[in-house]
Amino acid sequence: MDADYLLLLLSIFVVGCWIGRWLHRCIRRFPAHFPLKDQLASLWTQGDCAGCDAWETGLQHVPVLGPLVAGRCRKCDRRIDRRRLIVELLTGSLLALLYWVEIPGVGVLAEDSGLFTQGRPPGPECVSGLWSESTWLHLRYLLHAVMICSLIVATMIDLELCIIPDGCTVPAMIAAVLVSTAVGQTWLVPVWFQDDSVVSLLRNLLPDGLQGIAFEWDAAAFAAAYPHIHGFLASVAGLMAGAGATWLVRAIGFLTLRQEAMGDGDVVLMAMIGAVLGWQPVLVVFMLASALAVVPALLLSSRRQDDSPFYFPYGPWLSLAAVVLLLGWSHIWPAAKVFFDLGPGFFLVGVVMFVGLAVMLWGIHLAKRALGLAGPDGPFIEWSSADHLKYYDSERPDEQTGLWKTEQWPGQRSGRGLQNYHRWRWPE
Repeated sequence: MDADYLLLLLSIFVVGCWIGRWLHRCIRRFPAHFPLKDQLASLWTQGDCAGCDAWETGLQHVPVLGPLVAGRCRKCDRRIDRRRLIVELLTGSLLALLYWVEIPGVGVLAEDSGLFTQGRPPGPECVSGLWSESTWLHLRYLLHAVMICSLIVATMIDLELCIIPDGCTVPAMIAAVLVSTAVGQTWLVPVWFQDDSVVSLLRNLLPDGLQGIAFEWDAAAFAAAYPHIHGFLASVAGLMAGAGATWLVRAIGFLTLRQEAMGDGDVVLMAMIGAVLGWQPVLVVFMLASALAVVPALLLSSRRQDDSPFYFPYGPWLSLAAVVLLLGWSHIWPAAKVFFDLGPGFFLVGVVMFVGLAVMLWGIHLAKRALGLAGPDGPFIEWSSADHLKYYDSERPDEQTGLWKTEQWPGQRSGRGLQNYHRWRWPE
């Protein structure tokens, strides 16, 4: 590694730390607002201090040094959140590491990239000469960097509050579709590929009326001829595959275990990852996240001291799987590619896997009921004192129960059908 490239990586780390400071602002402000527009507007309308909402000044603006040296608010003397330091260092490190994987040297070609996929069309010829090979490699890196920044924000919020606001995911998802369409070369693998020998065998096994399912299509040639259309299709297909697979597992978990397996935020998060990476890689991310999360989930579940509902944020593991796939692409993708070489047969395998998942979860639910370990069917409901008071207030016919007679607008009693009762109880 020469000195110039090392200096470039150091510069990316420094810029990443500044970006991390902005990401920490997103982490602190997004959860307090529900609509997307309010989440984005809060980045400019609210101050930096969590105590007095004051804006940071002087050395407090500087990443890493701000929390360490000027660690307190000058107005309310509240300590600057040390989480900001973690976010800044994490962002700078990941962006520099990602650049080293994707573009491991000055002036490298696509074949030298850690994300090189055999069978990609040549770079410049695929975009009608609009972009040089070095240019679209850097544009693809920037798109992946935006995804990693979104994943950091979503992970930190999900770990603390078990929610993923739309501000973490929707802007990056929209940007992914637009950039993929405009550049036409940000995809990792073509929108469709297959092993012709496997597809030919599948065609021979199918009845005559179904042999058309085993079709043949050279998407690499299509990408070379129509790069922008192919970029759009690859991004949208990834968006739909990420959201669809997550929603389907969420629905299966709810129908079999009678509880929400994953939230809506996880669905949108996977849609964003799919829009950036494509539909084949996002399915690999989904399976990889399950493998990474199973042991921590079992350990945390076993340490519960009561029968309260077990909440396990799954978004951080989806984010971790996406980062691991990018950084370890040269080792992970060759093993995963075998399944997608099946072509149309991959979807048959997918159907079998989802059906098997539903049967397995339903069997676990029945076994827990037989052993007396399962609660009643339906979502878990805790009847609190506030629920009891609300129920009591809605059921009692006299709103003056336990109170002195008070005057109120007659329309309120009429709306509840109590006006005649009130006149009988307290005649004028």
